[in-house]
Amino acid sequence: MAVLKPFRGLRPPRALVRTIASPPYDVVSTEEARSYVAGNERCFFHISRPEVGLPAGTDEHSEPVHQLGLKNLRRFEAQGWLRRDAEAAFYVYRQRMGAHVQTGLVAAASVDEYDRGAIKKHELTRPDKEDDRARHIETLGGNDEPVFLTYPARPQIDAAIAELTAGAPEYDFTAEDGVGHTFWLAPSAWGAKIESAFREVPSLYVADGHHRTAAASRVRRRYRELGKPIGDEERFLAVLIPHDQVQILPYNRAVVDLRGLSAAQLVDRARATFEVQTTEVKSPAARRQFGMFVEGKWYRLTAKVDPPPSPARSLDIAILQDYLLGPVLGIGDPRTDKRISFVGGIRGTGELERLVTSGAYKVAFSMYPTSVEDLIAIADSGEVMPPKSTWFEPKLRSGLVLHLF
Repeated sequence: MAVLKPFRGLRPPRALVRTIASPPYDVVSTEEARSYVAGNERCFFHISRPEVGLPAGTDEHSEPVHQLGLKNLRRFEAQGWLRRDAEAAFYVYRQRMGAHVQTGLVAAASVDEYDRGAIKKHELTRPDKEDDRARHIETLGGNDEPVFLTYPARPQIDAAIAELTAGAPEYDFTAEDGVGHTFWLAPSAWGAKIESAFREVPSLYVADGHHRTAAASRVRRRYRELGKPIGDEERFLAVLIPHDQVQILPYNRAVVDLRGLSAAQLVDRARATFEVQTTEVKSPAARRQFGMFVEGKWYRLTAKVDPPPSPARSLDIAILQDYLLGPVLGIGDPRTDKRISFVGGIRGTGELERLVTSGAYKVAFSMYPTSVEDLIAIADSGEVMPPKSTWFEPKLRSGLVLHLF
C-alpha cells in the first residue's frame, strides 16, 4: 500500500519559473554550475549547489556551503521568488523530450514505507554522499529536490492523471536543453481520489535518487534522536512516474588502458566468451550485445555465456563486467576502480569515440539499455544492480516545488 500525502509546496511564481528552475544538483560539476548561474541571481543552483556563491576551490561539502544554501533559501522567500502555497496539494509534472513524454504525480512519500521496504531500492549508496545530502536537507529544513519513484502502471491512476492534465497548467515552459516542462496544481477533491488510488499500489520503486531517499531516512532518525517534534520530516519529496513511461538510456563504459594488451590481443581474448565481428553499427541492437571501440574500429560483441540465474547478474552490465572488464582488463570493483569511467547515454557514442581518440582512454563500450522491468525484478528480489546500470532521461527539473518541514 503506497501512502502518499499532499503538502504545502514552496515554489516560484509563474513569471519566474523558467529563470529559477535548474538541472538537478548531481548531474553537473561545480564548474558547470558556476557557469550556469552566471548573471542569474535567481538560479536554483544558489540553493541546491550553494558553493557557486563562494570562492573557487571551496569544499562543496563544507558547513559554510550548507549554511549559504539556507541563507539563499531565505533570500528567495524574502524576495518572493519562492512562495508557500496556502493549502496542501498534490501536483502533476509532465516532461517532453523529443517524442518521449512522461507524466508523474508530485507528492510527499513516506519515510516509514522506505525504511520497511515498501519503497524498494536497487542500488547501494555511499555513506559520504548520504552524509552530505542529510546535512543539506537538515540545514534547509526540507527537501529541495525530488526523488524519482516508479510503480507498475495502473489504468485507474492513468485516467485520473489524464483528467487533471486536460485542464490549464500552472507552468509550461521549455528549458535551454529543449526539454518541455508542464506543471499542474491539483484541487483537493482530485487529490483525495488519487491518494485512494495509490493505496492499491503494493510497492513503489526508487528509480533515481537513492542518496536523497537514504538521507531523508537519516534526517528523520536524527530528529527523533534529538527529541525534535516529528512532522513533515516523516515524508520526502517525490515524483511518481508509471513504469511504462520511464525512459532509461544506456550507461556506457570507457577504460583508460588495456592492461598491457594490444588491441589485437584484447579482441582475441574477448573471443573466449563473445562472438566478435567488426561493424559500422556503434550501438547494440539487442540484449547481450555490446559495442567496443578500440584503435579507431568498432566491434560488435555478442555474449556466448550463460550468466547465473540471478536478475542482477544476468544484466548486460554484469555480463560485460564478469566476462571481460574483470578477467581481461582487470577492473575489480567498478565502484572504486579509477581506471574506468561511466558515460551517460545522453552523450551518445560520439563521446565514446572522442574519449578514445583523445588518448585519455584506450577502449570504450556501448551498452544496450537496462529495462525498467529489470529494475523492478531486481528490487523485488532484494538484489542490487551493478553500479551505473541506469541513466534516466529526461532528468527531473529542480526548483519547481520544494517540500519544507
